[in-house]
Amino acid sequence: MLVEILNIVAPVFILIGAGYAAVKGGILGSEPIDHLMKFAIQFAIPCLLFRATSTIDLASAFDWRMLLSYYAAAIACFFVTFFIVLQFFRRRPGEAVGVAFGALFSNLVLLGLPISERAWGIDNMAPSFALVSVNAPICYLVGITTMELLRADGRSAAETTRTVANAIFRNSLMIGIVLGFLVNVSSLPLPDPLVGAIDLLARASLPVALFALGGLLTRYRLSKSLGEAGLISLMSLVVQPAITLFLALQLQLPKEVMQSIVLMSAAAPGLNAYLFASMYNRGVGAAASSVLLSTALSVFTVSAWLLIL
Repeated sequence: MLVEILNIVAPVFILIGAGYAAVKGGILGSEPIDHLMKFAIQFAIPCLLFRATSTIDLASAFDWRMLLSYYAAAIACFFVTFFIVLQFFRRRPGEAVGVAFGALFSNLVLLGLPISERAWGIDNMAPSFALVSVNAPICYLVGITTMELLRADGRSAAETTRTVANAIFRNSLMIGIVLGFLVNVSSLPLPDPLVGAIDLLARASLPVALFALGGLLTRYRLSKSLGEAGLISLMSLVVQPAITLFLALQLQLPKEVMQSIVLMSAAAPGLNAYLFASMYNRGVGAAASSVLLSTALSVFTVSAWLLIL
């Protein structure tokens, strides 16, 4: 069993480590890594998400019990982390939101999808793709609303909402998802050569993204915010999947759906946690530290959750 789990998890983190080592060793510079990530995020991964959403069974994939189990856990962890950072670490409210966002926004695309694919197989990933399709809108809505209610400076709530709405819906990932839904609902037939080209790009998406993620992690440092980074890691890697598992059992989700969403919820905070903190200039150091620390620790915690599941 342990060997089987190692075979699932190890290739994902070996690719991340290879990207990290390539940049640290001077084999690749920052600019090539940026280009690789840009290729993955703007071209290859949208093709993967397009193919997934254009072919999944929408009625079964978007089970309300699944969404409730995952997002109730994520939002609960966000607010618990917010109050701990506010009271224990003595952060100002806006900073506490910026830090706590890491406990809400998991790296579903760059970590959740490749690990889930290796664990359950591509044919059993409909719940994972369903979560990815709604993750950014839900998490940003919660984070932005909380931030705007608590902070007393900066741009207006309406202006911020418009800015982020534009960022989300002009995002290449969201474009791939929306186009996939349109093809799915309309049953529009696609030419075989086009499908073949999309599939070629989709197959390149996750390996390239993982390698580039490793390179990007070289830019972050474990700063004096180590305590807060440790809190985010605990909440996102241990507490959130535990709550998700509990709720999934209570709501009697099918075993394969429960396994998928628990593993997705065990993913480390994504780069969006850092981007959200940077957008508001609140808790940026802690957000960067949490991305680095939690990604490193997830090698062990994801293995543990696979063993449990």
